[in-house]
Amino acid sequence: MRAALETLLQTAVATGQVPGAVAMIADANGVIAEAAAGKRALGAGAAMTPDTVFWLASMTKPIVSVAAMQLVERGKLGLETEVETLVAELAAPRVLDGFDDAGRPRLRPARRPITLRHLLTHTSGFAYDFGNADILRYVRDNNIPRGTSGKRAALALPLVFDPGERWEYGISTDWLGRVIEAASGQSLDRFIAENITGPLGMTGTGFGLDAGRAAHVAGLHARGPDGSLAPVPFAVPPAPEYQAGGHGMFGSPRDYLRFTRAILRRGELDGVRILKAETVDRMASNQIGDLPAGQVRSVIPEMALEIKPPPGIDFGWGLGFLINRQALPTGRGMGALSWSGVANTYFWIDPGRDLTGVAMAQILPFGDPAAFNLAIGVEVTAYQRRPMSPAPA
Repeated sequence: MRAALETLLQTAVATGQVPGAVAMIADANGVIAEAAAGKRALGAGAAMTPDTVFWLASMTKPIVSVAAMQLVERGKLGLETEVETLVAELAAPRVLDGFDDAGRPRLRPARRPITLRHLLTHTSGFAYDFGNADILRYVRDNNIPRGTSGKRAALALPLVFDPGERWEYGISTDWLGRVIEAASGQSLDRFIAENITGPLGMTGTGFGLDAGRAAHVAGLHARGPDGSLAPVPFAVPPAPEYQAGGHGMFGSPRDYLRFTRAILRRGELDGVRILKAETVDRMASNQIGDLPAGQVRSVIPEMALEIKPPPGIDFGWGLGFLINRQALPTGRGMGALSWSGVANTYFWIDPGRDLTGVAMAQILPFGDPAAFNLAIGVEVTAYQRRPMSPAPA
C-alpha cells in the first residue's frame, strides 16, 4: 500500500496537480502506510513529510466536538442544554428572513433557543458567509469581519432558520468553543491540550502557529483561472479575540491520524481513553433524522467549490461527524464518519471495515478537483490494497 500511495502522490506532484501532499492509512492496530511527496510550498526547499504542519481548518470541528462530549460525560453540559445559559450572546437569537425593498434585513425572534445538540449537529441556524448569499450580504452591508480575522464580531451573525429545522454548515462550532470555555472554566486551547491532544501525543497540533508549528508549516496555495498554482499569503491573527473552534487548529497528518484512530477504537488509543465507548457510539450515530446533511453550498467560488455526492448516496450527521448512509464507491462502508478542511484536507473513519485515513494538501478553493481527486485516490487505494477485516471488539 505504501508504494501505491507514494506513486499516487508523486504523480500528482510531477504533473503539477499539487505542490505537495501527505497520505496516511491505519487500522485499530496501528499505521498501515504513510507517504509524502513534493514540497511544503512552491519554490521552497523543505520537503513535505507526515510531520509537516497543515492548517486543519474545519478538521478542527471534530476535535472540538469531542471536547464538548467530554464535558457531557462529566455532567457539566447536556445535549439539551440551552446554551444561552452559558454564553449571553446566544440569548434571544434572531432569524434573518431576507431583506425588505429598501435593502434592510428582516429580522425576527427565533421560535426556540439554541441547544448544545443544535451546535454539534449544524442545526442551530448559523451559516457561513461563503455558503449563504443572505449572510454574505448581511456581513458586507454591516462591515462584519470575516471569520479568519480572529475578531469576536465575526460571530455576531443572525440565524438563517429556526434552530432544529434543517442542517446548514456554519459557525456553530465556533460558538461551541465559547460554550466549552464557559462550562469548563478554561480557554479552549488549554482544555483541548489537557484533555485531547496532550493525552493522545499530538505534540504538533494546537490553535494558531507557535514557533514550533510555524517552523514546519506548509504554505497555502490558490489555483488561478488558467489552472496554475501560486502561493498565497495566509496570516494567522497574532492575538485572536477568541479561539476559533470551527477552523483555528494547525497540526500534522501524523498527529491527526492518532485522533482518528482513537475514534476508530471507540475512544481509546495506546492505553489512553479520551471518551467512553458508548459516547463515541453516540457521536457516530445519526442525530438529525431524515434531514439531509453534508452538502456545502458556495457563493464565493474562490473560497469553495460545491462537491456533489455520488448518485444514490445521502448523508446524515452525528455529534461532530458526517455519516454516509450507504456504502461509497471508494470502498468506504455504510455508517463511516468523515469531514474535511477548506484547504483540501480530508479524513474518514470506517469502524465497520476497521480503516481510517488522512489525506492533506494546502490548496484553495475547497473542492479543487485535483486535490479532491487525489484524496479519493488515497481512499480507493486503501480499500483496494487491504482486504476487508472485522472491526475490533
